[in-house]
Order: sequence, then C-alpha cells, then structure tokens
Amino acid sequence: MRNFVLAAIAIIMAARAAVLPVNAQKIPEALKQTGNTEASIKEKRNAWTVGVAGGLMSGTYMTFANEIARALDDGDNLRILPIVTYGAASNIDDLLYLRGVDVAVTQSDVFEYFKTERKIWNLNNRIHYIIRLPVSEVHVLARRDIRSLEDLRGKKVSFGPAGAGSSLTGSIIFQRLGIDVEQVNVDEATGMQKLKSGEISALIRLVGKPIGFFSNIPADANLHLLPIPFSKTFADYYTIGEFTADQYPNLMPEGQTKVDTIAVPAVLAAFNWPRGTERQKKIERMVERMFANWGKFQKPPFHSKWRDVNLAATVPGWTRLDSAERELQKLQAAAPSANTELNREFQAYLKSADSKRDAQRTPESRDALFSEFLAWRDRQNGLSARNEAIPESKPVSRSKSRN
Repeated sequence: MRNFVLAAIAIIMAARAAVLPVNAQKIPEALKQTGNTEASIKEKRNAWTVGVAGGLMSGTYMTFANEIARALDDGDNLRILPIVTYGAASNIDDLLYLRGVDVAVTQSDVFEYFKTERKIWNLNNRIHYIIRLPVSEVHVLARRDIRSLEDLRGKKVSFGPAGAGSSLTGSIIFQRLGIDVEQVNVDEATGMQKLKSGEISALIRLVGKPIGFFSNIPADANLHLLPIPFSKTFADYYTIGEFTADQYPNLMPEGQTKVDTIAVPAVLAAFNWPRGTERQKKIERMVERMFANWGKFQKPPFHSKWRDVNLAATVPGWTRLDSAERELQKLQAAAPSANTELNREFQAYLKSADSKRDAQRTPESRDALFSEFLAWRDRQNGLSARNEAIPESKPVSRSKSRN
C-alpha cells in the first residue's frame, strides 16, 4: 500500500512539472519598482510626461499624436500621452483650459477663429507652434444627384461632431461661398447612415487623404466626392488639394479621374509656458527629441504624410516656439550647403513655366508650393528622401509670454 501511495505521488509531481514552464517569465524592469515608495513612483511617472491632444479616434490627427508618442518614447525620461478629443477645433480650448494638456494638434484656421471671433486674450503669446504638420483635405461626400456645392443650397449637410475641424472649416467654406445649408453635427458613422438613407444630402470630413472611411466605400453606394475649386476666397489659410482615382476609385464623378479640393495646414501647437517652469522644460525636452529623431517619422510604418512635412515651413499669424526655433537653426547650421542648393533650385522652380499657374498665390501659400516643388524635385532627380535637407528660413520675431 505504501509503495502504491508513493508511486501515485510521484506521478502527480511529474504531471505538475510537465505543465510548469522551465523558466519564469521575465518581468519588465519598468514594472518592478523594487524599493520605491508610492510617492517616488508617482513623482517619477509624472516628471517627464507630456499630454498631447490628438483628435477623433478615427482621424489622421489622432494618428499623428499616437505616432509622436511611439517615436519619442524614452521611458521615464520622456513619455507622451496621446489624448482622444472632440477634434482639432476644440483642441485649442483643451490647450488653454484642460489640465494635463501641453501640446495639441490643430489647424491654422482654428487659431485665427479663436483670435478674431472668440477674441481670446493674449492668444498670440499663450499658444505657439512647434512645426507645421501635413495638410488635411476637405472631403465633401454626397449622393451622385448632387453635382456641386451649389446643389447643396438649402439642404441638410453633416459637418461632423461639434468641435471637429470640419465643423469649423465647413462653416467657413459655405459662408465664404455664400451658400446657405442646414448644418447637422453628428459623428461620421451616423452621418454615413443618414446620407445613405437620404436624411442628409452630404457630409464633410477634414482629414488627411487617403483614409479608409472613404476608400472602403463600395462602387454601388451611389456616392461621390464634390469638387471645391481653389480661388482667392481661400488663399489666406488654405492650399490646393486634390483626390485621385488611385486614392478613391469608387468616389470619382462620372468620367473623371481626379477631384479638386482645398486643404488646411495642420499645426502641432504648444502652450507657451514661462521659461524655466516645469511644464516648459517638459515641452522643450519633447521638441529636442522630436528634431533629433525626425528620421523615424520618415519611414514605415509611420503615416506617409510625415514625408510631406517641411520642418522650416511657417504658419501665417503664428509664432514658432523658442525651443523649436533653436532646434531648427541647429539643423540649418548642420547642412548649410544643402540648404543653399535647395533654395537655389526652388527659386528656379518658381520662375519656371510649370509654376505660372501659381502666380496668383499669396505669400502664405508659398509653403504649400514648396511641398509641390519637393515632389517635382524627386521626380526629376530620382530622390527617395526629400526631407533630409532643411531649407533656410528667416528668424521669427519673438514675443514674451505674459501668461
């Protein structure tokens, strides 16, 4: 009996050993926190954490915020917290008033609205920009019986959720064109349902192309993108954009392979905290790491639009953050010969016959033309990395924050 019991125990122990791993799982060092008090852990976690207001979960701006976090993460030395928000328009409110937000993705026209319409006190000094991000194109999706923006007069149009960039930019577009529409503010999924059912005639989204929301629409949906021709009406804060059949094959008007639209420059903005304060130092570290690691943004799996960013591009009406200006000057000093040659080629391009169609552009639209020049230069020279050289730019005058 005793031998039977011993044999049974041996079998049980052997079975247990068979299911246990040979080696214990390795615990990440960041989770161990051996010997640290809760107070020290809390202080360490918050010391170099920067909150970045992104945008709607499904939008390109939120993608930018997520990718900034991924590229710049340095553990306890720098941690970026991307924050889902109501959108680019409300992000200025968040940057001004929401606790924990030091940086935000917004748009150039949003800043102007807050300055001229909302009349926010001392806005030019309180919010500065780090870099100008890629443009976002205005998508106006409508039923195929709607052939132009004028056909939307008096009809219901979804401008996206209140606070989204499209809710402001869409209003500006129709106001400037003198087209009265009945504005509806719903999210994109609800807007698509209402569009398919005929409850609304069109929906507007302001997002970087291409995006699955539009490219995944089937050919039998009876929907297409409406054109927004560029004119002097939009020359202050907007640039030329277009959609092609390669990007949205099922949304082209009948017999066309492209659709003209306008685009809005996005901006990575920061609250201009007084120099030497804790939050100013956090933003400064983020900016330094962003410029030092800019090459990461230029390669997959990061969004292809990062390759359209010109770090020296200015934003009309805005002031560049001091730390960003210093980092930009360092890059320029590191490659002066490349900068000079690039600017020489750009001046030649401006005088070429190909650029005559842009003769009516305002100086503020010059940055968009520079992006077009880079694409042309790539085609001419067979270059694959067009953002490695940083063009020269005039120093931006500084104004001291009173906040």
